[in-house]
Amino acid sequence: MLLTAVLTADEEGEFIALNPETGTTTQGETVAEAVLKLKEATSLYLEEFS
Repeated sequence: MLLTAVLTADEEGEFIALNPETGTTTQGETVAEAVLKLKEATSLYLEEFS
Protein backbone atom coordinates (compact mmCIF):
# COMPACT_ATOMS: atom_id res chain seq x y z
CA MET A 1 0.00 0.00 0.00
CA LEU A 2 1.35 3.40 -0.97
CA LEU A 3 0.45 6.28 1.36
CA THR A 4 1.44 9.94 1.54
CA ALA A 5 3.65 11.55 4.20
CA VAL A 6 3.55 15.34 4.59
CA LEU A 7 6.43 16.72 6.66
CA THR A 8 6.77 20.23 8.05
CA ALA A 9 9.29 21.77 10.42
CA ASP A 10 8.04 23.50 13.56
CA GLU A 11 9.57 26.50 15.37
CA GLU A 12 11.68 24.27 17.65
CA GLY A 13 13.32 22.49 14.71
CA GLU A 14 11.37 19.26 15.07
CA PHE A 15 9.42 17.70 12.23
CA ILE A 16 5.68 17.08 12.14
CA ALA A 17 4.57 14.16 9.97
CA LEU A 18 1.01 13.73 8.68
CA ASN A 19 -0.65 11.00 6.66
CA PRO A 20 -3.62 12.74 5.01
CA GLU A 21 -5.31 9.50 3.93
CA THR A 22 -5.78 8.33 7.52
CA GLY A 23 -5.33 11.54 9.48
CA THR A 24 -2.53 10.06 11.59
CA THR A 25 0.07 12.53 12.77
CA THR A 26 3.22 12.47 14.88
CA GLN A 27 6.51 14.28 15.29
CA GLY A 28 10.22 13.57 15.58
CA GLU A 29 13.52 15.32 16.13
CA THR A 30 14.68 14.32 12.62
CA VAL A 31 12.93 13.61 9.34
CA ALA A 32 13.85 9.92 9.64
CA GLU A 33 12.43 9.69 13.17
CA ALA A 34 9.21 11.48 12.16
CA VAL A 35 8.71 9.16 9.17
CA LEU A 36 9.40 6.06 11.27
CA LYS A 37 6.91 7.17 13.93
CA LEU A 38 4.35 7.99 11.22
CA LYS A 39 4.71 4.51 9.72
CA GLU A 40 4.13 2.98 13.16
CA ALA A 41 1.14 5.21 13.95
CA THR A 42 -0.46 4.63 10.56
CA SER A 43 0.10 0.87 10.80
CA LEU A 44 -1.59 0.76 14.21
CA TYR A 45 -4.47 2.84 12.88
CA LEU A 46 -4.97 0.55 9.87
CA GLU A 47 -4.87 -2.58 12.05
CA GLU A 48 -8.12 -1.40 13.63
CA PHE A 49 -9.88 -1.95 10.29
CA SER A 50 -8.44 -5.32 9.28
